Amino acid sequence: MSNIRIAIAGYGNLGKGVELAIRQNPDTELVSVFTRRDPASVQLLTDHVPVYRLEDAEKHQNEIDVLIICGGSATDLPTQTPALAKYFNVIDSFDTHARIPEHFANVDKAAKENHHLAMISLGWDPGLFSLNRVYAESILPNGKTYTFWGKGVSQGHSDAIRRVEGVKKGIQYTCPIPSAIEAVRSGSQPELSTREKHERVCYIVAEEGADKAKIESEIKNMKNYFDEYNTTVNFISEEEFNANHTTLPHGGFVIRSGKTGADAATNQTIEYSLKLESNPEFTASVLIAYARALTRLKAEGAEGCKTAFDIAPGYLSPLSPEELRAKML
Repeated sequence: MSNIRIAIAGYGNLGKGVELAIRQNPDTELVSVFTRRDPASVQLLTDHVPVYRLEDAEKHQNEIDVLIICGGSATDLPTQTPALAKYFNVIDSFDTHARIPEHFANVDKAAKENHHLAMISLGWDPGLFSLNRVYAESILPNGKTYTFWGKGVSQGHSDAIRRVEGVKKGIQYTCPIPSAIEAVRSGSQPELSTREKHERVCYIVAEEGADKAKIESEIKNMKNYFDEYNTTVNFISEEEFNANHTTLPHGGFVIRSGKTGADAATNQTIEYSLKLESNPEFTASVLIAYARALTRLKAEGAEGCKTAFDIAPGYLSPLSPEELRAKML
């Protein structure tokens, strides 16, 4: 079987992660990159791969098996994924949970009308964490599910603090509160508010002469971002920022605390966790596994839009069904 021909739309942190993940999967190859920038300004890590303007993607339909769309969920993917699903089999990592049903409907329509296959909202949350919540709640129907994120960089919250007047550089870490995790692990099924589950820690390089008290107040009271959390704002030098705060770690836990038995008196806990040094590189690795699944499903005639819930685990693996039964089962 020939290699899966993969193209990337958008060459930021996630796009670069996809490029690196392809190197670790010998059944895949990078055939092209599409960008909104001047293609001549984009320096890839892979030799002899062409870079094209995103608006010219339609001209390259016959060269690509799977197009992985690496734009942002806020403004890029809601329009890019359905538009590109007209011409390609596509995958994205759309992660605005509340808008996934709407996004699914738009992509499903475009893909079905053009006999393509799409997969959306893949990564670790939504994605792997979503699967774990479904597995856990199906197995332990009497219980509660808790999701904790971090310690890790929230790219959306970091962008929000960088937009505050007087901030030169900024990064925000989402940190689970250890006592909340331990309470969940105990099987007591606590009721936890947003403030009781996570705290937010910011590191700021202020512009020279900026009002630090005003910056701190504006961050801590920012609606929909920080006002519901205990937030710490640390002002540091640019040298310290560059030395300690330029990577993108993340991770988290999904914990299902359930009860079984005649009197529902037996505590059962399912826990799944991730500790990631690079959020975009890990997310990219998930996308490549699903590109393999997409190719297999498309060969079987599948069309329309799918999510992680629709894909059997065996489709993700480079191993054959016989190898999986022998080695993994």
